[in-house]
Amino acid sequence: MQRFFVEPFQVLEEEHRITLTGPDLNHMKNVLRMRIGEDVWISDGSEKEYHCTIEEFQEDSAVLHILYAQESQYELPSRIYLFQGLPKGDKMELIIQKAVELGAYAVVPVETRRCVVKLDAKKAQKKVTRWQQISESAAKQSKRMLIPEVKNVMNWKEALAFAKGLDVILIPYELAKGMKETREILSAIQPGQSVGIFIGPEGGFEEEEVRDAMEAGGKPVTLGKRILRTETAGMTMLSILMYTLESV
Repeated sequence: MQRFFVEPFQVLEEEHRITLTGPDLNHMKNVLRMRIGEDVWISDGSEKEYHCTIEEFQEDSAVLHILYAQESQYELPSRIYLFQGLPKGDKMELIIQKAVELGAYAVVPVETRRCVVKLDAKKAQKKVTRWQQISESAAKQSKRMLIPEVKNVMNWKEALAFAKGLDVILIPYELAKGMKETREILSAIQPGQSVGIFIGPEGGFEEEEVRDAMEAGGKPVTLGKRILRTETAGMTMLSILMYTLESV
């Protein structure tokens, strides 16, 4: 069943009605060619989802009739932010897609010293717009209750300043201590805590960047004896946290 997202003000629960507008309306009518009477799922970006039928199409909206509402447990109990060093080519698209599927709350593109890719303001904004579309598509496919935000591209200092507001900061690093210490760090993370994961680009982090992260409260962790590609490291970390934090 197709899933669409609306803003809370578009949900009139007492009237058993939701109004769908914007790009999702075009997707419903002209791409999917859905018809009156078909069923859809609607999420308002919080904890509720609505099973609806399409009641009518108006010129600039679709009116949906709410059959029932339910609180779903699709979201992880912690907000996980993936701070991803800008990779080469189109790797970021794959990283965002899989990060959303694995439960990331937001993705933060970061320019680090070893990034090959350098984006000016215009190119960065165009990229972020594209990445946000990928996040929305992945959120619909994986039954997310919200669309994870892809933040504007940050430099290293901006990313660390943002991360200081989180409860836990993790930085996978090849020189981190062994798996025993990593297990202890990860097992101490509690549901409800916000978590930041810093992943370097293809060339990894410079030692000074790791020191900066540690001074900001970051905890170096290991992902094993093998060196992982940048597009694999974040997914591995998210998978571990998903397994650790998932309640059922």
